[in-house]
Amino acid sequence: MRYKNLGSTDIRASVLGFGGIPIQRVSTETAVEILAECKAHGINFIDTARMYTDSEDKIGAYFRAHGRQGWYVATKSPARDYAGMQKDINISLGKMGCDYIDLYQLHNVGTLADLQRALQADGAMAALEEARTKGLVRHIGITGHKPEVLEAAVDTGRFATIQIPFSALEQQGIAVMKKAREKGMGVIAMKPLAGGALTAAAAALDFIFNSPWVDVAIPGMDAVEQVRENCSVLEKGATPEQKRELDELIASLGSQFCRRCEYCQPCPAGLKIPSMFLFEGYYTRYNLREWALERYVSLPVKASECTQCGVCETRCPYELPIREMLKQVAATMEK
Repeated sequence: MRYKNLGSTDIRASVLGFGGIPIQRVSTETAVEILAECKAHGINFIDTARMYTDSEDKIGAYFRAHGRQGWYVATKSPARDYAGMQKDINISLGKMGCDYIDLYQLHNVGTLADLQRALQADGAMAALEEARTKGLVRHIGITGHKPEVLEAAVDTGRFATIQIPFSALEQQGIAVMKKAREKGMGVIAMKPLAGGALTAAAAALDFIFNSPWVDVAIPGMDAVEQVRENCSVLEKGATPEQKRELDELIASLGSQFCRRCEYCQPCPAGLKIPSMFLFEGYYTRYNLREWALERYVSLPVKASECTQCGVCETRCPYELPIREMLKQVAATMEK
């Protein structure tokens, strides 16, 4: 395993971290096994969030069984006000059984107004800074999907880290990543596989691991085998053939695709939107038509049952035209 200092913090993190979204989909027992495998391979950085349903609970179950020693823990909250952030910090500490959290982040700050609300005297930042003074939080970071908002956060000088989508497919954040590094901030790359769109995982991860602008990458891992595979990429790198496969895949994807962040969920009509886009992708791009159709047919609500309410589009950090994309799913998968 390779390690880097996370900016100017005292966190020396494994360049391959553990992204806590996918363990929502597995049992507590499986989550504990995955984290144990991470530890065995030298992974020492966990990133989760209050919004990730029971992810913090499962991480807490691992810590209670195996101990927290040797881990750096990062989590985050969508709260923008003092009271909400203070409450979430305490909930995170309780669920994970921690006396302190190494990095607590403002989660998914999407607009400049959103950032300014958090920075007001009665905003979330005040609660984070108070928690840091008390030793409950060691460092404060920010996450988001829009480079211009993160750049404004960098300019405040109040954050130790930024977390931003970055992959071989999505590189629009490089300028703010460079600026953050120049200011001594740590840079955490989320969505290193573009939310699962980059199925050429070895080459995609190899690209991230060799980026000079990234300290830690946090791919989601929901199986022990994925931990082993990702660690193998770090050790061996990607072959020329795998890199060519990645280049071809990027050329076919364009920019309008689902990253499976699941912020659009739950849908008022019950549509499993990320799963629908996933199955359509396997059907149209990867020649797995029978596999994809079997799984699409098993969904309780189909894309054609979208009510066009648009709630999903208000939540999507990538501003995707989800309703139009669902019409395409229905045309492809229900013909």
